[in-house]
Amino acid sequence: MYITQENKKEIFKEHGKSEFDTGSSEGQIALFTARVKHLTEHLKINKKDLFTQRSLVRLVSKRRRLLDYLKHTDIERYRAIIKKLGIRK
Repeated sequence: MYITQENKKEIFKEHGKSEFDTGSSEGQIALFTARVKHLTEHLKINKKDLFTQRSLVRLVSKRRRLLDYLKHTDIERYRAIIKKLGIRK
């Protein structure tokens, strides 16, 4: 598995309030970003893997919806997570 429990705890500790704060929007967005990066690298090697391509599109869509929610509720947190993760719209 490409994202271990230790990696998840580290991501949530860095972007959420604590390593056990798995429900925060920032933590989920950071986790989705890590998964998107991994799947993108996988698809560069395996161009015909259509299941992974579909999964990548679904993950990007989930991340987009979370970002839209965060943008509407708290614009400062949205700008901070965009800047920290290097995501641009």
